[in-house]
Amino acid sequence: MVFVIGSPRSGTSFLASAIGSCPGFADLGEVAALKAEIPLLAALEPAQAAERIRRVLTLTRRLGLVAGLRAVEQTPETAFVAQAVRLALPGAALVHIVRDGRDVVCSLLERGWLSAGRRGGDDAGLPYGARPRFWVEPERRAEFEAASDVRRAAWAWRRYVEAAQAAGESVYEVRYERLAADHEGTARDLAAHLDAAPEPLVGTLRAFSDSSIGRFRRDLTPEQLAEIDDEAGPLLCELGYLQ
Repeated sequence: MVFVIGSPRSGTSFLASAIGSCPGFADLGEVAALKAEIPLLAALEPAQAAERIRRVLTLTRRLGLVAGLRAVEQTPETAFVAQAVRLALPGAALVHIVRDGRDVVCSLLERGWLSAGRRGGDDAGLPYGARPRFWVEPERRAEFEAASDVRRAAWAWRRYVEAAQAAGESVYEVRYERLAADHEGTARDLAAHLDAAPEPLVGTLRAFSDSSIGRFRRDLTPEQLAEIDDEAGPLLCELGYLQ
């Protein structure tokens, strides 16, 4: 299997669907049964979590009639159980797509998933709003709930990226900005990592275009950018997005 991980609004859905549309692959989307369990799985020892992950995904592939294909799963939260995924499926490939956290904040603010007063929930039954998620540091849960929408969005980006980085060097990184600027080079490098034919992936990634790269410059105020820097500045610098 292939697992595409990364912060929400970083391109996980597009990249997973592009890989999944290639011959020999099948896009599972976000498996709701897996997504709903991840808050619990992340609190278990990897070996315990692995058994449950294997069970859910084996059943999903059988019911989807894709047991003979390389299934592609795109739940961003899988980053937090990456070690368990490796134990559950030793041959799995993990692909981490990384996008400038400031642009991610803009997109998350549009969606409102972390916004105070937001009601409802996602397809896995996980509620929206300002409540602390499982990935919030325990000692900062009250701070998260009281924070601004901008800080919560930056917080989410930081925690998802940190979780993917903690999964180790075997996780293959794709930069969102390179994907937009160099479809073919990105596709060929990724295909080599996946041991797949490059031409179909070149074709599917060619459809990617994004005029919103750098939108934070026009969409966010200096005060909001300062808040992002306070919450996630060191990681933005580490990844080369801030100097």
